[in-house]
Amino acid sequence: MKKIILSAIMLLGLAFTAQSQEISKHALGLRLGDNNGFGGEVSYQLGLNQKNRLEFDLGWRNSSDVDAIKGVALYQWVWNIDGGFNWYAGVGGGLAAWDHDYYNNNFRYNDSGTYVFAAGDIGIEYRFKEVPITLSLDARPEIGSGYYDDDNFGFDVGLGVKFRF
Repeated sequence: MKKIILSAIMLLGLAFTAQSQEISKHALGLRLGDNNGFGGEVSYQLGLNQKNRLEFDLGWRNSSDVDAIKGVALYQWVWNIDGGFNWYAGVGGGLAAWDHDYYNNNFRYNDSGTYVFAAGDIGIEYRFKEVPITLSLDARPEIGSGYYDDDNFGFDVGLGVKFRF
């Protein structure tokens, strides 16, 4: 039984590594999500080789109660599914700063700070051949310390569009 499971894992691994894929040297775009109130992010990807890339995201939030900025860096592994479809997984981390001003019934709460976090990333993307556009959908769990809402865990589902160059 162990030999059958090991053989199946090896065949699956071979199937994913045998397919060719293209990773752009550079891609720039937007990633929309809602991780702890962070909405949009400007996203840049740097292709390292045909299977790995770096992704850098800069997110912001400007609301009536909380203003914040967040930077994320991820190292990603990319595998081709079929044609223009790829899936990817990555690890990384980031740094953020926030300012929380809350007013309610003559009560004023003001706090600010910074936090660091570790992040994971898993997603799927489609690369159009006719135009230099990539659409993506991913999930990014984060764990860290110092979040403005005392929650040390964040989870973000993001939708991205990037222009390859």
